Amino acid sequence: MALHAELHRHLGGSVVPRILWRYFHRNDTILAERFPNYPDFESFYTRSRNTLDEYLELHTLVERVQTAGALPYFIYRLIRGACVFENLAYLELRYTPYLRTPEHLDQSERIDRMVQIVNVVGKASQSHEYPIVTSQILCMHSRLPYEVNRAIVDLAAQSRQYVCAVDLAGGDAHYAERLDEFVELYAYARSLGLNTTGHLYETKEGCYPELLPHLMRIGHGIQIPLQYPELLPQLARQGQCLEVCPTTYIKTGTLEDIRQLKIVFDRCFEAGVDVAICTDNAGLHNVRLPFEYENLLTYDIIDFKQLQSCQDAAFRHAFAWPYSQRPASLLAGLLKSEEVEHPENEPLRAASSRA
Repeated sequence: MALHAELHRHLGGSVVPRILWRYFHRNDTILAERFPNYPDFESFYTRSRNTLDEYLELHTLVERVQTAGALPYFIYRLIRGACVFENLAYLELRYTPYLRTPEHLDQSERIDRMVQIVNVVGKASQSHEYPIVTSQILCMHSRLPYEVNRAIVDLAAQSRQYVCAVDLAGGDAHYAERLDEFVELYAYARSLGLNTTGHLYETKEGCYPELLPHLMRIGHGIQIPLQYPELLPQLARQGQCLEVCPTTYIKTGTLEDIRQLKIVFDRCFEAGVDVAICTDNAGLHNVRLPFEYENLLTYDIIDFKQLQSCQDAAFRHAFAWPYSQRPASLLAGLLKSEEVEHPENEPLRAASSRA
């Protein structure tokens, strides 16, 4: 059985439609009345949008119910699904903690409450029932004030038990007016020894070369091979990895056809740039990571050898994966050790393989 690493999944978009709908009907009268039957809700929740901004509005629907009290409910089901249906050995969950704090509080009080959210997510993610390595990425947000975003960076630095990196989210088209500010925040994060990724070069409006030197991984980044392939050698030299989320670009209207991604993969492989295949918002898309793999293979966007390269890259660039090898290599090593310790089993194993 292959085990996988997921490097780009949003906590808000990770909740599958049926679990979210059931939560509404058990805990939120207003939303239950808005969505009285499941098929209509699933259709609304998972349909494609015209733009990235329209798509991101769906996150607010989930953020308002992912309170400190409700987060363990959602995370348990997320971890269970990730292990049972996706065979994930490693999962990074990203989100903006400020947006999970009570809206009626003032800004300073909400900033103070963020540490509670990080601790709740961290403890709820440590499941003994489902073995999976998890960590958090805290997202700065393009529509939050500088003071809040800096507090998010500080919180990440103070919460290394649970947090492995910082990110910048909220739609890459909105960075332009505050670009110097975000460059400063990333430089500050790196000065604190934090790992960095960021939503960048996802859309044609979100291409900012000024931010690239500050990122260890690039969230999406598909416009680099599509529009600016001359940057690829620089990414290869710096060891940066693209977090490519195939279904997202169809759901947001960024690409018209998933087969447009073939250029992305071909140019990255040619230039020696690593690519990790991710889901982004598995619940919002109603897809799981193995489906993303299968879809890319079905449309001849990549082959099996290239898929394995992407899977290897995901573990290699995982910020909190505690081993030097991916699980398949570790398992192979265990099996070889068993053969040395128990050579009497070798005839049985050989007979089994011939069968």
